[in-house]
Amino acid sequence: MEEFEKNFQIAIKSLKIADHMAYITYPLVTEHRLILKIFDEIYNSVINCINTILNYEYLYKRIHIYKDNQDNLRTFVKCAKRYDLNNEQIKKILEILALYKKHKESAMEFVKNEKVVILADNLSTQTLNIKKTKEYLFLAKELLLKTKVKINYKS
Repeated sequence: MEEFEKNFQIAIKSLKIADHMAYITYPLVTEHRLILKIFDEIYNSVINCINTILNYEYLYKRIHIYKDNQDNLRTFVKCAKRYDLNNEQIKKILEILALYKKHKESAMEFVKNEKVVILADNLSTQTLNIKKTKEYLFLAKELLLKTKVKINYKS
């Protein structure tokens, strides 16, 4: 099995988990900290879709893969048009990546008014609610579908 196929299968699995948690588990238990776990799964799906695209493009010798993640991210942005991703979708994908980085580096996270507040070291805050998380989930589904069509993946 090719590397891009492994990444794609992981992306599918993460997206299914995120979807189930967002639409089945979260309404049932209404634990707002679950929003962070849903967001983590969305991030995993998006990252693995990006890796799928990069590995697929590398396999057909259209790009180079670098050791630096930022260089690979710039390469992905260049490849994104080939996968029918518009500028708004690319911007949202980059937003997910930036928010995840803030979430992982955050000193503290807490729930307030049905939102998860991520507090950075410089005391700036980011909020994440279920509505925004579902928007990210929808974007991840679009990314997965467009990737599947382009790489002609048969499941």
